[in-house]
Amino acid sequence: MKTSIVILTYNQLDYTKLCIESIRKFTAPGSYELIVVDNASTDGTISWLHEQGDIKTIFNESNLGFPKGCNQGIAISSGDNILLLNNDTVVTERWLEQLTTALYSDDTVGAVSCVTNNCSYAQKITTSYTNLEQMQRFAAEYNATDPTKWDERLKLIGFCYLIKSTVIDRIGVLDEIFSPGNFEDDDYSLRIRKAGYKLLLCKDTFIHHFGSVSFGEMSAKYSQILRNNARKYENKWGFSPLYSQHIRMEVIKLIDEPTDSPINVLEVGCACGGTLLEIKNRYKNSHLYGIELNEKAAEVAKIIADVQPENVENDVMNYEEGFFDYIIFADVLEHLYDPWNVLTNIRKYLKPTGKLLISLPNIMHHSVMSDLLVEGNFTYAEAGILDRTHMRFFTLKEIQRMSFSTGYKITQIGGVSTGISKKEEVFIDRLNMLSESDLKAQFGTYQYILSSSKNPLYDVMLTIMDFKDQPHTIVEKLQEYAVQDIISMVNVLFKDDSKTEVLNLLGVGHFENGKYERVLPFFEQAHLADMFNSEALYNISYFLYFIGENSAADEYRDELRNVDKQAYEDLSEVVKEMMVSN
Repeated sequence: MKTSIVILTYNQLDYTKLCIESIRKFTAPGSYELIVVDNASTDGTISWLHEQGDIKTIFNESNLGFPKGCNQGIAISSGDNILLLNNDTVVTERWLEQLTTALYSDDTVGAVSCVTNNCSYAQKITTSYTNLEQMQRFAAEYNATDPTKWDERLKLIGFCYLIKSTVIDRIGVLDEIFSPGNFEDDDYSLRIRKAGYKLLLCKDTFIHHFGSVSFGEMSAKYSQILRNNARKYENKWGFSPLYSQHIRMEVIKLIDEPTDSPINVLEVGCACGGTLLEIKNRYKNSHLYGIELNEKAAEVAKIIADVQPENVENDVMNYEEGFFDYIIFADVLEHLYDPWNVLTNIRKYLKPTGKLLISLPNIMHHSVMSDLLVEGNFTYAEAGILDRTHMRFFTLKEIQRMSFSTGYKITQIGGVSTGISKKEEVFIDRLNMLSESDLKAQFGTYQYILSSSKNPLYDVMLTIMDFKDQPHTIVEKLQEYAVQDIISMVNVLFKDDSKTEVLNLLGVGHFENGKYERVLPFFEQAHLADMFNSEALYNISYFLYFIGENSAADEYRDELRNVDKQAYEDLSEVVKEMMVSN
């Protein structure tokens, strides 16, 4: 079996030499052919290539870009596989052997790649070497075939992309609309997957990648190319390549289960399913579900999960109640008109022990405060905290309130922070001086990551009126909860007259069961909820007389006289009897 290694060059001869010399040293003779397509180099690359007897070459008179150049190399290849390799890489021991083993591990595998020191989309690993000699020693130890380290991916980054020739014959070559380069690998990855093949990231294979040497010297132009090609991709496929393929590693880390657990996971706003696919890599027995508003992205996610192309705010969810171990909202709630309603409605689909995993941007981040207070700006952006598609904005306190009011309790919360300059640190300190408490951590947090579970108090309070004739049952159900938490939940779940009725019921129930230390707050809150409610006035007056607080009781009894004379007279008779018996 032979692999055709296709390398593009445009100047950077020193990198090219390192790359090709490493291929010659660490790749078995006869297992590959070298094809170099030069895009009009001017630094001696052409002369050097002419001197190499083991390289097929194509010399372009102008720079045709990466996709076109790769296609030229593919056209003259003769291998069973095509390897698209950047010239700013240095390969290592057993690299190609291991990649080929993974590529042919199954007929459904269409392409593979490896990990490196410098790459996006979680293909980078942590390294400590400081030179290429140390790197090769690291790689020699690292590179050991291990199928448990082969992860399926939505896309592979094109710095080292090994593809079966039969796959190329079926789907065609790179799309040249992405010239001079960027997002052609995203596009090709999607085409491979839509043709029914898998992409594998081989975490058991490492090569070195210097990174973006061709574009690195023209950063402004490079940024414009990125934006242009991202738009081309979105126009072609119907979703953004920047947003829709994310893997939310920080959210996945909140899943706390044995790796063989058959967990049921729903991701709301799953886009193309990058996060769900990574969950499947880690939890092989997991069952994956998704809801995605963008129908084109949902089609892609359906390749690996049961995905409904729905708007979660339409309440169209055909799931069994109590089915999911985890429901994920990764940067989704801020895009909804009524996230409170969505969280309330979706709660019934969580198992009693299930977890809600959420990430939310923090509107209190110092960058937003600075724009508002220093610059006087409030400009919606293409992405970030002030993304123009955001409908709601949250602080830590608002996140906590939303969680409580929709029936959840936060069990774990963390934050993602950005680097803070000295100037920003001074600004944060000044901001913090305006607060009565220390909020520096909140000003420095860009995004909150939290795990929440069902709050059982929420369920108890939803059924509390079913037991209004069973005060003992009420007290028994509520004994483990703090009075203030119970009152807060009443304020969330009940409105107007019903709120006062429930609070009176709770006070009476605790009184009749001898829980006197918990009674007064319920009656006081009932009175605050409706200042003219005669039952609340009667109850709080009676209880205050009962515990000997006669002066305070008299004040409430006077109020009762103005509201309900008959209730006032009834209470007066009861008080007389109480005084006599005492």
